[in-house]
Amino acid sequence: MPKVLVVDDEPAMVKVLSGFLAQEKIPHVTAPHAEEALRVLHAEDVGVIVTDLKMPGMDGLQLLERSLAVDPSLQVILITAHGTSEIGQRAWEAGAAGYVRKPFDRDEILFEVRRALDKLQAQGEVAESTGDMVGGSPAIKEVLALVARVAPTSSTVLIRGESGTGKELVARAVHDQSKRKGKPFIKVICAALPETLIESELFGYEKGAFTGAAAAKPGRFELAEGGTIFLDEIGDLTPATQVKLLRVLQDRQFERLGGTQTLRADVRVLAATHRDLEALVREGKIREDLFYRINVVPVRVPALRERKEDIPLLAEHMIQRFRKEHGKPSVKLDAKAVDGLRTHDWPGNVRELQNVIERLVVLNQSGLILEREVAECLGRRGAVATAPGAAPSGAALGASVAEAEKAAIEGALRAANGNRTHAAKALGISRRTLHNKLREYNIG
Repeated sequence: MPKVLVVDDEPAMVKVLSGFLAQEKIPHVTAPHAEEALRVLHAEDVGVIVTDLKMPGMDGLQLLERSLAVDPSLQVILITAHGTSEIGQRAWEAGAAGYVRKPFDRDEILFEVRRALDKLQAQGEVAESTGDMVGGSPAIKEVLALVARVAPTSSTVLIRGESGTGKELVARAVHDQSKRKGKPFIKVICAALPETLIESELFGYEKGAFTGAAAAKPGRFELAEGGTIFLDEIGDLTPATQVKLLRVLQDRQFERLGGTQTLRADVRVLAATHRDLEALVREGKIREDLFYRINVVPVRVPALRERKEDIPLLAEHMIQRFRKEHGKPSVKLDAKAVDGLRTHDWPGNVRELQNVIERLVVLNQSGLILEREVAECLGRRGAVATAPGAAPSGAALGASVAEAEKAAIEGALRAANGNRTHAAKALGISRRTLHNKLREYNIG
């Protein structure tokens, strides 16, 4: 869990807020003024800032703007005893995640903090994707043209294609070209949520709705308010959840689990699946009326084997990313190595290509990736046995990648004199990704 940074020039208020967070076992740090808060931000894994509005020197609104310039994913909650509608409007326009007036109670401030932490978790890491959609083939141009036509509308879009083809990138492209750009993009992997949790994750729950529900929690639809919710693997939704989702699509309304208040959902719905939904409808596993509601504008993402002419562009795009990420700026692909990539069938699609390119960059020592290395990496018959310096496999390969990544991160931190924001920028990754990697490799 990322830390909550409490900023206030009144020690008593800092003590109260810290006590609330400590009782809930929410990790946090404190700062007595905005200038110190910015220093802490560069050194700690901060995801949420709770700050007073009126402070000597830099005020809360200025801290909000400066903080979001460092990391746009930060969730900033403003607290004030001098709240007016004008100040509240300025806070929302500047990107505040929450706005609380004094006096407030414990449950109110903790609800805002939990909602901010949930939004961080739900948004995920954009930097973990391969980046923008890349390619010039007729197949991908058709997808991009369709995205450009449908993005400015409010229509529900169903994105179909094999696993690893880049369906999430299509969803992000729709969001980024829409009027909702700049608002939340919330991804939900339906297949990853247990049947007993998916309803509460999507729609939230009230305090006491079930055993263990000690406080109210907003669902993903609330977190996506004003923006887009992306339901990946929608073919795995339970029948009960399908009914509730159908109501959201039809009436833009829902209730939290255990609640009676009807909430409005100003959210655009994008869905994706690799499954045959028509067959699931015939089998009675997907409601026919839900299918027609989500299948308003279908977009099919082609498999990589259907657009092999895009492989050179994709490979170069990925190499540029992994050069920065692993601190190997001079690595290039030999022309014959590119030909070797194009002859592979890529059953894992773009995701498989990404893994192969990262492996090639990490293990390369000469600065030029040769055709032989591609053949070894793809496990072609006889390549590993006959070629000298064959690439390791299995656990050894994973260890090699991890060691190289850890070394690159440690080097970037040394060069940045411990400033994590600067180190993340040098590595070409987000601040949040760097903090996750520091925890993964136990780097202090």
